[in-house]
Amino acid sequence: MHEPNSVRFVLKSRLRRRGIYLLPNLFTTAALFAGFFAIVQAMNGNYEHSAIAVFIAMVLDGLDGRVARLTHTQSEFGAEYDSLSDMVSFGVAPALVAYEWALKDMGKLGWIAAFIYCACAALRLARFNTNIEVVDKRFFQGLPSPAAAALIAGLVWVALDFQIQGVDIKWLVWAITLFAGLTMVSNLPYYSGKEFNLRRRVPFFSILLLLLFFFVLIPSHPPVVLFGLFSLYALSGYFMKLWRLGKSKKSDETQNQNMTQ
Repeated sequence: MHEPNSVRFVLKSRLRRRGIYLLPNLFTTAALFAGFFAIVQAMNGNYEHSAIAVFIAMVLDGLDGRVARLTHTQSEFGAEYDSLSDMVSFGVAPALVAYEWALKDMGKLGWIAAFIYCACAALRLARFNTNIEVVDKRFFQGLPSPAAAALIAGLVWVALDFQIQGVDIKWLVWAITLFAGLTMVSNLPYYSGKEFNLRRRVPFFSILLLLLFFFVLIPSHPPVVLFGLFSLYALSGYFMKLWRLGKSKKSDETQNQNMTQ
């Protein structure tokens, strides 16, 4: 007599589990839509909307992985789907936005720079997927594609905010597009932030800084703050590399001195 109830419970459990698996993929789909929307708006000449859409895609991309981990719904399908979504939102969309906004009038130099960025984003994502089990979790290898996309989108947004046209700074856009693309496929270390755990106790001062950043600095002037933030992050890998080289050089000198004594 209790068999139908048990069968019904199993079916409900499977449906619930399937629904949970859908949850992170819905965030990934929303990020994909934001990237697609950025491309459409760039084609229509609404570059500010394109830039904002890229930032929205970046936020949604950060949420889908966290939702999957919180609900224990990580899957191979989700990982592959996330990579394809990232390629559109952080590879194709920023390249097309930069090309339509500033690089179109540069001829071959313009579309070559946009393609190099797009190709580097694809290579960066492929390398990340294949090295995910062997690299140091604390650091990314090369500039993450969302940060590279935010660098380009931030440049577009801040320039439009100051009423600067893309044609007027096309060489700057060209240089930053190449810089972002080539830095993605570099071996520079970038802090991943994966050690940050919301469940851990943190000092009150850290909470105060986060509140100041998210509720005071960013709302005060989003284009300038976000572009400045991701510019510093893009440069941080170079500073980290120089610091490590200096540290290893000092270590080698110390070892040589100890051997000679």
